[in-house]
Amino acid sequence: MKRKVIIIGAAGRDFHNFNTFFRDNAAYEVVAFTAAQIPDIAGRKYPASLCGKLYPNGIPIYHQDELQDLIVRLNADECVFSYSDVSYQTVMALGAKVNAAGADFSMMGHKNTTLKSTKPVIAVCAVRTGCGKSQTSRRIIEVLMAKGLRVIALRHPMPYGDLEKQRVQRFAQISDLKAHNCTIEEMEEYEPHIARGNIIYAGVDYEAILRAAESDPSGCDVILWDGGNNDFSFIKPDLLVTVTDPHRPGNELSYYPGEISLRMADVAVINKIDSADKKDIETLRKNIAFANPRATVISANSALTVSNPDLIKGKRVLVIEDGPTLTHGDMKIGAGTVAAQRFGAKELIDPRPFAVGKIKETFQTYPKIGKLLPAMGYGAQQIADLAATVARADCDSVVIATPIDLQRVISIAKPSARVEYALEEIGKPNFEELLTAFIKKHNLKAHV
Repeated sequence: MKRKVIIIGAAGRDFHNFNTFFRDNAAYEVVAFTAAQIPDIAGRKYPASLCGKLYPNGIPIYHQDELQDLIVRLNADECVFSYSDVSYQTVMALGAKVNAAGADFSMMGHKNTTLKSTKPVIAVCAVRTGCGKSQTSRRIIEVLMAKGLRVIALRHPMPYGDLEKQRVQRFAQISDLKAHNCTIEEMEEYEPHIARGNIIYAGVDYEAILRAAESDPSGCDVILWDGGNNDFSFIKPDLLVTVTDPHRPGNELSYYPGEISLRMADVAVINKIDSADKKDIETLRKNIAFANPRATVISANSALTVSNPDLIKGKRVLVIEDGPTLTHGDMKIGAGTVAAQRFGAKELIDPRPFAVGKIKETFQTYPKIGKLLPAMGYGAQQIADLAATVARADCDSVVIATPIDLQRVISIAKPSARVEYALEEIGKPNFEELLTAFIKKHNLKAHV
């Protein structure tokens, strides 16, 4: 008898777990996926072209709210939890619902889900969304490229559109973002890589993605895994860097699966030291030592640069931050907030009275966001509602702290200041010396 399985996900880890373990496994029948966190991804199918020979009709995707009914209706034996950045309380509360409906509840580790590369791999993961993975990835890539190495980045999946078309995606120039119909969330992750001159891959089928990256026509010396949320790497790393956040001390030991990456880390980065409380930094250091005493610890600032700081000083400002950082990342402060405080804003304008459509729904779903506007753009309507919310806001100027230039995506008529941020190591150890040792260990040679 085949064991009937429901994979509980959010359009990322769930598909990867299926591809690597369940797709051609005749001992199991995956009867459904469920979807959470990301709007408008339920009601689709995981297509037959990605499912393999055992699933000629594809696999339906339902909303997670239907899970208990699905367990009964589909006679499911097991539910596999397969998404990231959720508290242990949330995970186990869901496990209780699954068990109460009669099914087993499980989570998969790296042994059955991690792919092996033919190239040296550096993975950048984190204990929560919004810790600073992207700026850490950029710093690592800058060091490697300065040493004459060709780096290909693989980004954690963000397949919010046509899954068949998104099987393997390659981004080498800005125009590729439009060609692949990228959302704001995707552009925020891909564009900084493109701007620095390195190619980035993403999509759905990471076995195919990895092999394409390894044989990329531009050449590849090192694979860099640029993680999403607080998930652990899909590719077996030769060097695992896990980024932590002193603004949320304790989360590194209480959110799934971030603690996994912390316990496995070769390097733990304590980011945002320049804007964090000393007691919280010390708590984080103790927790890192408790979970992984062998990890090398790098201390770092999240260094800010601001265009037009005169548009902040003494002004009533609307602050736009990275969307997922504020929503399932639970952050109450981001780079835009720090910049507004540091450069003397008179007031942070509350966007909620001006929110419309799907942006209004976002505030209803995540009521603790507060006086910050998340740059949500998972679809055309959400992008339009974001633009309308900004246009309606009663403010003197707008502080834009998204990883991309948001004005390239939506029209902002109000005066605006853009905030950018970069990882800045404090003293030693630092990435220069760690990556020099990595290059020597793997006998990597510079290209002229």
